[in-house]
Amino acid sequence: MLGPLVVGGFLARDEDTHTLRSAGADDSKRLTHKKRVAIREALRPLGQAFLRSLSAVEIDANNINTLEEAAFAAIIIEAKPDHVIIDAPCNPRGIPAFEVRLIARLKAAGATIPSFTIEPKADGNYPICGAASIFAKVHRDAAIAALGPVGSGYPSDPTTRAWLSEFLRTETPFPDCVRTRWATIENLRASLADQP
Repeated sequence: MLGPLVVGGFLARDEDTHTLRSAGADDSKRLTHKKRVAIREALRPLGQAFLRSLSAVEIDANNINTLEEAAFAAIIIEAKPDHVIIDAPCNPRGIPAFEVRLIARLKAAGATIPSFTIEPKADGNYPICGAASIFAKVHRDAAIAALGPVGSGYPSDPTTRAWLSEFLRTETPFPDCVRTRWATIENLRASLADQP
């Protein structure tokens, strides 16, 4: 609910897969913040990271799936990989349509079309995808930390919910870092309205 959506890419050679795994590349959600930062530093000399940060304002004004697809395409265009591994941003049934849309974006930009592996949990199954996940998560963590004591920014976080509730209680406009179109905001508003 808070801060940017960060899409990450990591470019390395196929033969470096074992080295990436040895450096700790994995699904960033499986790692503590401290480990993610340390692993990111170990990964830096092993390839090139690419990041696209989508602000809360952009997300509120647009479709988050469309923005994410545009970010994937932009990273692919910049990195020029031969093969792309993507942690599926959709239900497995939606992967073929997602791939068609992504290829259409790349063709429209005149980019070379790489081959693709798109599957759920790819960031845990493929070290290079895990490396991208780590770079993106560390970048997002820093953006959230810069906001102050707001928690993680995720809907399940009680600190984040309390911070947002204070704006609703005082009828103060949310700052630009808040994704105001999320259902959690309306749920918080409704729960406050139910209180005596």
